[in-house]
Amino acid sequence: MSDITIKYPSGFERAVHLTKDELEGHIRLMAALKMFELGKISSGKAAEFAEMTRSDFFDACKRYKVSVFNYPIEDIKKELKSDIETLDELDNK
Repeated sequence: MSDITIKYPSGFERAVHLTKDELEGHIRLMAALKMFELGKISSGKAAEFAEMTRSDFFDACKRYKVSVFNYPIEDIKKELKSDIETLDELDNK
């Protein structure tokens, strides 16, 4: 793994009622959630970045109201259209 260094004001962890280690974990989780929400990374990569299981990451998505269905609307429309066409073909057989 590689390291990232983030500067923050002295005493910030106390202001947010976290230890230094808890703050690091929280920042990792928030970054993973946002990158996943924006479609930049998969849920598996987000979980890896947040140093948790994929199941725990999905629990965090629920807790922070991040949809696990982050497909662009155009992709959803294409998939639905394809599914309807397949159903029509099966129905006509």
